[in-house]
Amino acid sequence: MRKQKGFSLIELLIVVAIILIIAAIAIPNLLRSKMSANDSAAASTLRTLNTSEVTYSTTYPTQGYADTLTKLGPNATAGTCDATGACLIDGVLACGTANGPCPKSGYNYFMVSASTAAPWGDYTASASPITVNSTGTRNYCANADAVIKSTAGITSTPAKLTAGVIATDCADKTKFLPIQ
Repeated sequence: MRKQKGFSLIELLIVVAIILIIAAIAIPNLLRSKMSANDSAAASTLRTLNTSEVTYSTTYPTQGYADTLTKLGPNATAGTCDATGACLIDGVLACGTANGPCPKSGYNYFMVSASTAAPWGDYTASASPITVNSTGTRNYCANADAVIKSTAGITSTPAKLTAGVIATDCADKTKFLPIQ
């Protein structure tokens, strides 16, 4: 009799079972890591929006702060940057809807101004996960004071925002706390 070379069916099934067990352990950790990365990206994007707002108000003092994300983004006329499109943020974040939602990295971004005419004296930028506890775990906001605040520690499951956070809500310590 000849000796067979190769693996038996039982040996192959054992290897497949081990791979499936490892995958079952690794996938939830991967998803948590992705949510954490999205949370960090949202806070970083709000920092970028704060910096862009200061630059905008310095460059266009008659306008004050930008009241829309579109004004901070690239201008519709290629190669020109002005008060209607200051070229300070990317086109994804400055999507076609002026005040949001503009989706990026698992979060929707919004911009709200309490002022009704230029020069706009304030702004509130906010971010909310597109799918709570799937693409992100907390809501974020920042006012003209440039302090990034989040719902971490306030509630374990934040409500998904469908519109931007207003300045009084962002300043309310029962709704948002400064991030560390």
